[in-house]
Amino acid sequence: MTGEKLAMFGGSRAVPPERASKELVGWPVITDAEREAVVGVLDSGQFTSNNPGAGQVQLLEREWAALVGTTHCAAVSNGTTALELALTAAGIEPGAEILVPAFSFIASAVAPVNRLVVPVFVDIDPVTFTMDPRAAAAAITPRTAAILAVHLHGLPCDMAELRELADRHGLLLVEDAAQSHAARYRGVRTGALGDIAAFSLNVVKNLPTCGEGGLITTNNDALHSRLLRLRQFGEVLEGRVKRDYVSHELAGNAKLSAVQAAFARCQLDRLEDYHEARDRNVRAMLDRLAALPGLRVPHCPEDRTHAWHILRFRFDAEAMGIEGVTPGGLRAAIERVMRAEGVPLQQYQRVPLPRQKALLTREGFGGYPWKLHPGAYDKEGEFPNTLAVIEDSLTLQRWHLNPASGPVLQDCAAAFEKVWGNLDRVATLARAMSPATAEAAR
Repeated sequence: MTGEKLAMFGGSRAVPPERASKELVGWPVITDAEREAVVGVLDSGQFTSNNPGAGQVQLLEREWAALVGTTHCAAVSNGTTALELALTAAGIEPGAEILVPAFSFIASAVAPVNRLVVPVFVDIDPVTFTMDPRAAAAAITPRTAAILAVHLHGLPCDMAELRELADRHGLLLVEDAAQSHAARYRGVRTGALGDIAAFSLNVVKNLPTCGEGGLITTNNDALHSRLLRLRQFGEVLEGRVKRDYVSHELAGNAKLSAVQAAFARCQLDRLEDYHEARDRNVRAMLDRLAALPGLRVPHCPEDRTHAWHILRFRFDAEAMGIEGVTPGGLRAAIERVMRAEGVPLQQYQRVPLPRQKALLTREGFGGYPWKLHPGAYDKEGEFPNTLAVIEDSLTLQRWHLNPASGPVLQDCAAAFEKVWGNLDRVATLARAMSPATAEAAR
């Protein structure tokens, strides 16, 4: 499409609205199986995880543990709660520190804070966007109790390096696998790589339910037994036919409903097929885009597979032959031009986690957990890789999750090629959207 007029200047859209139909890019894909499963729960009258035996929640737990390759799985109300309960079950005490990547969704930091555990932020690898093991090693202090390995965008972390680091310092290794369903690292599924792992079943995830849900996997019998108590007011339901309402420890209510479990089980039946189709579709698009100068496409190292939950693209002005622009100005110009072509690129995570307003002001818990050790956490970290990625990249979300999205992703690739055939127009727009360079020109 070299030389074809851009849509924002009067040309035709590369991806017209009717092309992005629900059948091709809608997510989740809902079939009669989900409808029948939900109605089946309504007809059964068994709505919670309290039901002994083979209720929908218990079946989902067994099936997910079997797929991941762990001994146990506990289903809970959402992915954030899954992280919280994982830390609590493992005995991470208030005031302890946990290493968290500076680049992640806010839940990766809020979950520890909700349990009065202090998130200590470390920089990411600029290619994989996951925690840099070297930065993690430098951030360990005598108070460090755990490492949170976030498999961001669906790509597993460098778990061998993080495992060695955790073992050397006696730390708990927790997987935040909210975005990495079905991905593998050196042949092992995410969720079976650390000491304990948390997944999300949010409706936008690769394994969705009809709303919210979470799964916690572990091979540790004691951790699993405590998780079951923590999600049910500290009660012991294992091996009981009748609930006795005796709470053995202070805990709340974090159960998953049977309706959500039944819906997720239907999605789980198709997870592998969808995962394989998504991998084919995404790689076919990325193969085309890799030829465009200055466009850095998502990278997947040879020792792991990618769940492709989110696709992140970085832009290099020098390699594109564009001068006099800031990374942010170029990113903003590309976003505007691509959206005009019908491709919904957008920013995802606009600031590093430690610069989220809530974490700067520490509003919410009266300054806790930081007050537990006054002055210990006042040092501001440096996160150059995180800042660079935020400034020069955009993401494509959800469209590619649908296994039928292959033709639309090819249209998206054509849109990129069209825009790269008009880089002179992009450069002009980027300079106008680069206030620092514009000011310097004056």
